[in-house]
Amino acid sequence: MSTPAITVPQANPGAGYRALEAEIDAAVARTLQSGWYVLGQEVRAFEAEFAEWLGATAAIGCGNGTDALALALRALGVGPGASVVTVSHTAVATVAAIEMVGATPVLIDIEPDCYTMDPGELAEVLARPPAGLPPIRAVIPVHLYGQPAALQPIITACRGHGVAVIEDCAQAHGATIADRKVGTFTEVATFSFYPTKNLGALGDGGMLATQDAKLGTDIAALRQYGWRTHYISDAVGVNSRLDELQAAILRVKLRHLDAGNARRQAIAAAYDEALRSSSLEPPARRAGVSHVFHLYVLRVMERAALQARLREAGIGTGVHYPSPVHLQPAYRARVALGPSGCRATEVAAQQVLSMPIYPELTDSQVAQVCEALARG
Repeated sequence: MSTPAITVPQANPGAGYRALEAEIDAAVARTLQSGWYVLGQEVRAFEAEFAEWLGATAAIGCGNGTDALALALRALGVGPGASVVTVSHTAVATVAAIEMVGATPVLIDIEPDCYTMDPGELAEVLARPPAGLPPIRAVIPVHLYGQPAALQPIITACRGHGVAVIEDCAQAHGATIADRKVGTFTEVATFSFYPTKNLGALGDGGMLATQDAKLGTDIAALRQYGWRTHYISDAVGVNSRLDELQAAILRVKLRHLDAGNARRQAIAAAYDEALRSSSLEPPARRAGVSHVFHLYVLRVMERAALQARLREAGIGTGVHYPSPVHLQPAYRARVALGPSGCRATEVAAQQVLSMPIYPELTDSQVAQVCEALARG
């Protein structure tokens, strides 16, 4: 017996292009005709528009979200001889960026309901760092799945120890805490524009945002060889530039981001309602925040069985993330962990299941998912 075709894929970046095809094609044609393809008018305009939308003093485009984190660490002087605390329940990019600059990662646990950094364990680690490691100089809380981390206690703990905070907003474009967008609370924040993100390019792209104009200028130099004057490196930099084509595409998509986030929230509400008839629980929402549902993630004891039932109903699912970073071969037994040993993270990795959620889902597709969830 053949497997039913997936009629509701878990992610569908092509649908995002088709929904805005005419606008995107016009932006691409404009850029191709301009004759300027690296760090030109489109990048400058997108940086200004993104900063205004976010409420930041400066926004600086770069090659991708991983580079954005590495540039943030470089700009804050964090590298060899420093440790950086983050979570193990994240895309491996967060940890890869720490090692890209020569710093030492320290991985701590999550709050089980919201999947983001446990402020209590962070306070313990800052007060009693793991023995034998360099001093902790930065902390990277990840706003995961579209929901903000418990940022205020994290910032308070870090301020008490003179430790910088970098918000990883790769999955949280437009999420808010008390009506203020994430990415505006700390020294610097980073964003990814990977195609499946709430604000996704048609290729790679990243952004840093800061309220410190000087830091913004420093980052802009670091992304291009440390140049402040053309061909003259005042600092040791890298080559990580957001190209003009992606910037032009992102300018189009930024205009539709708030509406897209509202559509995601409406789909999430429909899924919540459907789950009232099932044994499954909707994703937890932190009080006082706006969740923008980059992913709609269930906790499922019998995950494989539910995936199979949903596949039979034509519905695709995903697992974000199947293995915590500290258990992956490249990191196992060599990265330091917080006192919990990331127990909650390991449990979550066995249970999380991501449902389809993106603005281009049709009402009939949403109804199809709701019907299947109600039977879950």
